[in-house]
Amino acid sequence: MGKLGDMANKAKAMAKGHPDQADKGVTRAERMVDERTGDKYDAQTDKAADAARRSYRDSGTTER
Repeated sequence: MGKLGDMANKAKAMAKGHPDQADKGVTRAERMVDERTGDKYDAQTDKAADAARRSYRDSGTTER
């Protein structure tokens, strides 16, 4: 895997180990995008933030 993939895996592992801190980062990023776009993409940022949180909150199982 390339450097970017390795960094992404490390970030995921870190987020799983510190979910509260990861939540703060996701929330800050979502807020920043919403502020800079005037909430034009609010629904999309909400969806992306939820997906990010699921990626480190879930125990690796998928619901169907």
